[in-house]
Amino acid sequence: MNAPYDGDRGQGAGGTAPSGGTPAAPASGPAPDPYAPDEQNPYAQDPYVQDAYTHDPYQGRDLSAQDPVGEALYDRAAHPPPPPGTFAEPQPLYQQPAAPQHAPDPRVWAQTPPPEPDGPSRHLPYGDDARTVQFTGVDDLVTHASEEQPEPDAFAHLYRDQQTPGQVPPPAPEPNPMPAPAPKKAGRASGLLKSSAVMAAGTLVSRLTGFVRSLVITGALGAALLGDTYTVAYTLPTMIYILTVGGGLNSVFVPQLVRSMKNDEDGGEAYANRLLTLVMVALGAIVAIAVFAAPLLIRLMSNTIADDAAANSVAVTFARYCLPTIFFMGVHVVMGQILNARGKFGAMMWTPVLNNIVMIATFGLFIWVYGTSAESRMGVQTIPDEGIRLLGIGTLLGLVVQALAMIPYLRETGFRFRPRFDWKGHGLGKTVKLAKWTVLFVLANQAGVLVVTQLATAAGEESGKNGAGFLAYSNAQLIWGMPQAIITVSVMAALLPRISRAASDDDPGAVRDDISQGLRNSAVAIVPVSFAFLALGVPMSTLLYASSGIEAARGMGFILMAFGLGLIPYSVQYVVLRGFYAYEDTRTPFYNTVIVAAVNAAASAVCYVVLPAQWAVVGMAASYGLAYAVGVGVAWRRLRNRLGGDLDGSHVLRTYARLCLASLPAAIVAGAAGFGLLKLLGEGALGSLVALLVGGAVLLGVFFVAAKRLRIAELNSMVGMVRGRLGR
Repeated sequence: MNAPYDGDRGQGAGGTAPSGGTPAAPASGPAPDPYAPDEQNPYAQDPYVQDAYTHDPYQGRDLSAQDPVGEALYDRAAHPPPPPGTFAEPQPLYQQPAAPQHAPDPRVWAQTPPPEPDGPSRHLPYGDDARTVQFTGVDDLVTHASEEQPEPDAFAHLYRDQQTPGQVPPPAPEPNPMPAPAPKKAGRASGLLKSSAVMAAGTLVSRLTGFVRSLVITGALGAALLGDTYTVAYTLPTMIYILTVGGGLNSVFVPQLVRSMKNDEDGGEAYANRLLTLVMVALGAIVAIAVFAAPLLIRLMSNTIADDAAANSVAVTFARYCLPTIFFMGVHVVMGQILNARGKFGAMMWTPVLNNIVMIATFGLFIWVYGTSAESRMGVQTIPDEGIRLLGIGTLLGLVVQALAMIPYLRETGFRFRPRFDWKGHGLGKTVKLAKWTVLFVLANQAGVLVVTQLATAAGEESGKNGAGFLAYSNAQLIWGMPQAIITVSVMAALLPRISRAASDDDPGAVRDDISQGLRNSAVAIVPVSFAFLALGVPMSTLLYASSGIEAARGMGFILMAFGLGLIPYSVQYVVLRGFYAYEDTRTPFYNTVIVAAVNAAASAVCYVVLPAQWAVVGMAASYGLAYAVGVGVAWRRLRNRLGGDLDGSHVLRTYARLCLASLPAAIVAGAAGFGLLKLLGEGALGSLVALLVGGAVLLGVFFVAAKRLRIAELNSMVGMVRGRLGR
């Protein structure tokens, strides 16, 4: 027969403890209560839970003895119940805290509440700790809305009756009243904004230092054949890298790298090592072949330079110093993308600044030794071999420093490079096939660049004038593209996530509205800047490139003026193509790029044949904008059909037309003021600076007045936002 049932308080019968714990006390003495008041027991000190289990009838009872037969045969005379009054009366489950000595101060908006009593209930999720509670505003709530916090078990204290008697759960650790600023996982929104800010700042500084680099290169080598020779040799590695590895590496390998870091057990480290090893082997072979074939590559880039013995010798020497940079370009990109996948975005954008600094120092040293181009009159026949070695080694050293600077950041994330040659069967072959459209996209783009390079170097040599060749074209294009990189790219960086979400939700109306907004917001700055290039291109160039000579600087100014209005379709094309990328359509941008490259090459060839050699490169700059205008027409029609026949064209066209009407008189007045000041003060640094400042102020003032009269809503919104920021 089962053991007798202790039916009253569970104090007299023997039995086993719940959950197979230690045996209960014998009948001669009461069993110790594990939840009795005790200074060592945290549950006894907490008024919320100290008496929660006082009335537990099963505390010391053997569950196997609970059967009807044992209950019927129970002899109460042999086992009398304990006398009344043996157990303490239960206390209230909650005791109100003592009343405050002073009444609440009505002048204080939110006073600190009285402290909660010590014990486990302090750490329950439904209570606020008065020592750590913070009053959170709406901005903080929105910012941290996407943070993933571990969910505490709100019902863990309810299972205390399943624990062994005498085994008290340890209390939760006491929270630190002043929490240390430990690293916290930021929310997706705040992390994205922070990463975008770091990347944007790095890109801006990199472009500014790159602009200074172009200034010192032009000052050291001039804008004639010698400058074109170095520019062709310096451009050649970038073209080869993009054609061979760069396009696929950025568009296909990087998403695969991120996916492996999310899904693989080792965090993608093995895949990253395989990819880095593969890229290093491939680029090493490409460098070896390219260095050997340097004369053929120079001829492919420019027949004019290859046909001149002195220029060809200098160009081949420069190229053999520059071509090994292909290896370090690829290594830098792979390392940067490994860091990006691990949440480190700054190094990828900031390390190119080191390359620019090294090159600026190198060409500055060249100028310090040999003087500027205007002073030394140095050409391809007179440049010393020591000078070629200095510039070549400095160019190579810049890319080496840029790549090696990534290693400390990789080590900080815990990544260790170990060469791995087990490439087969790990998805690298399939990834290569996915890069087809991107490689064709890059090939079409570089084909157009190759044609322009051939024609521009030939025109510059035939003209016999400085500032009419390929270096002048490159420098003017560098100035012209900066507003696009700073304004349009920044606007679309904020809108692109919204466009992508709307495309994934199959909401063409939202995609249309966001693209329309991106076009109109960027146009407020892009349109007047493009007219500013048209009106003030000459004083801009004579101020920046005066060290290369007035003739060369003026030639660059004319090229910049020809580029000017092409900034408008170039910016529109960038925004419209984001719509295709939002739908993960890369084939349409490829076809569009083929059209742009073909029109640019054909129009440049016509300019080379029809125009005088001195003005041929100016016509090529205008052809660049014409090609993008044609590309915009094609891309606009295709995207409109993709979105159901509506792209808010009338609204966008009306905004651009009003901005052009406001910019035209401003450009005429500013151009006249700048031209008059140049004639009055000369085209030196002082005259160019005064002409640029006065002309810019006139253009901005006239444009603002005209835009206000035309009631351009986007400009009014921007002005209101700026005034709100300034508190006026």
